Amino acid sequence: MPDSIESAQYVKPFVYEGMSSKALHFSICETQSRMQYQDPSALALEYTRTMMGFLLFNPEPHDITMIGLGGGSLAKFCYRYLPRARIHVVEINPHVLALRDEFQVPPDDERFSVIRDDGAQYVRDRASRCDVLLVDGFDSQGLPARLCSQRFYNDCHETLQPGGIMVANLHCDHRHYDALVDRIRSSFEGSVLVVDGGEQSNSIVFARRGQAFERHRPGVVRGPNNLDGLAANQLLAAFALITSALKDQRC
Repeated sequence: MPDSIESAQYVKPFVYEGMSSKALHFSICETQSRMQYQDPSALALEYTRTMMGFLLFNPEPHDITMIGLGGGSLAKFCYRYLPRARIHVVEINPHVLALRDEFQVPPDDERFSVIRDDGAQYVRDRASRCDVLLVDGFDSQGLPARLCSQRFYNDCHETLQPGGIMVANLHCDHRHYDALVDRIRSSFEGSVLVVDGGEQSNSIVFARRGQAFERHRPGVVRGPNNLDGLAANQLLAAFALITSALKDQRC
């Protein structure tokens, strides 16, 4: 199928430029990603900072897979502040990929790659396992069915290393939200931590392969020792949210 015909199957996002930042939208009511001009690698949206909370459980991941590029916020943050990690980003929409330079997503190199593929199929077919899997693959209609099925979450579990973590961005107002969380619990044998994303209706779900979150004893909120101070300062509020959720879960 010619690229022009195939591209027509996907909704084309638009970029809104403000005084201090630019944002990626499918509709003006929903912000997919935001980039600050002064610090393009910063996490401008609170839910993305919460998703990076996986660093509390694995401060030095070697292999990170991301489903959904958007404006590249998570990809740029990980590329800058986790220099030992290999990062693979999967995006299905060619129009989103076309905005890669617009949002200053780094070029591919030996430890960073962005590919066009169906995220669900990629996870199903992946030959090697990863330490962290970030699922943030929304389109113009919301969360695609193929990225929230029981089969998909089962495949996510299987693509993780033992002790690996999936982090999924969900919307609390999704009509099947409770069922989606139950699917994740089923796939990960109950090793799940649900955290309020802190803005809009985002809910961030952490799911771990083979290790219960109850074993993690929350203490004083601080960033990992190896994490750059600029990154740690961005994430402290998110770490506090996650620590609070851990304490609540232990009660």
